Amino acid sequence: MMQRIVAATHKGLFTFVREGETWREQEQAFLGDSVTMFLEDDRDGTWYAALDLGHFGVKLHRREAGGEWAEVGVPVYPEADSLDKESAASLKEIWCLEPGDLTQEGRLWAGTIPGGLFVSDNRGDNWQLVESLWDRPERLEWFGGGKDEAGIHSICRDPRDSNRLLVGVSCGGVWVTGDGGESWEVQADGMHANYMPPERHADPIIQDVHRLVQCEGSPESLWIQHHNAIYRSRDGAASWQSVTSNDLPSVFGFAVVVHPQDPETAWFVPAINDDCRVPLEGRFVVARTRDGGESFELLGDGLPAAPAYDIVFRHGLVIDESGEVLVLGSSTGGLWVSEDAGESWRVVSANLPQVYCTGLVE
Repeated sequence: MMQRIVAATHKGLFTFVREGETWREQEQAFLGDSVTMFLEDDRDGTWYAALDLGHFGVKLHRREAGGEWAEVGVPVYPEADSLDKESAASLKEIWCLEPGDLTQEGRLWAGTIPGGLFVSDNRGDNWQLVESLWDRPERLEWFGGGKDEAGIHSICRDPRDSNRLLVGVSCGGVWVTGDGGESWEVQADGMHANYMPPERHADPIIQDVHRLVQCEGSPESLWIQHHNAIYRSRDGAASWQSVTSNDLPSVFGFAVVVHPQDPETAWFVPAINDDCRVPLEGRFVVARTRDGGESFELLGDGLPAAPAYDIVFRHGLVIDESGEVLVLGSSTGGLWVSEDAGESWRVVSANLPQVYCTGLVE
């Protein structure tokens, strides 16, 4: 049975269900409010929605299966920064949410702006800053990319070992722990930051990782959409190799997903560059590789014809467990679904607010 589609947008959270060959809006929540992140915890069916209410701050809501939305706790930073004693950090955004594994009942991970990783063991009622990462002196050299401050937008939990986590930081590289967060190591060997002075191009702690994803069936295989390249790793982030296929209109973009079982297959949504965040020549396409980045196909059947100026944010592209169903939400409020691995796309909605995050739920 086809899943429901969820879109977290600048003006609410929208859920769609399929009726024959079309899609119908089933429900909406937080209408008018900016919903920056959505998570369905597949361990128990609980939904989570993070909101940015501007002057009223960041909020987090939880809805148990069959229940109503209720506000829960949000991450809170210490009153004084452990490294910069003259300042205190404050929560600007919950940029990603990930569940623990089946043995970690109630555990959630949250990546935030400015650059904090938090953990909850009671489904978001309370949060604890992972101080071992926050206290790394390298953090003071992290900086904002598209956002004003550095932030953690990607958390990958190794399905074989719940103590192994990888987090992607913009701009701060990839950080890895093998002991549940007790210690951390930056792993960005092979990345290149051409927006920095030449002597810092290879510096691992200032790499602008736009999105980091891990293949569920082959956890050593990782893909990154970087600020100025596409990278992949076959050794669990120990080293990274750039993808330079001539089939790509651009290596700039934000979103990436990898096939859950085939580590050689991944999808990207290219844009021109940071100074011009629109598709090249107005051609809005999804780029798919099936051979580890050696070649790409540009897939646009059912997407808007040129000229189109949509871009897709970090969490705007999602894939299901089969590797066949993808959902794509854009900066101009379009929402599409593909049931054939991206070969063709069908409009779910053309009139949403700006889409920040998409989800496929039961």
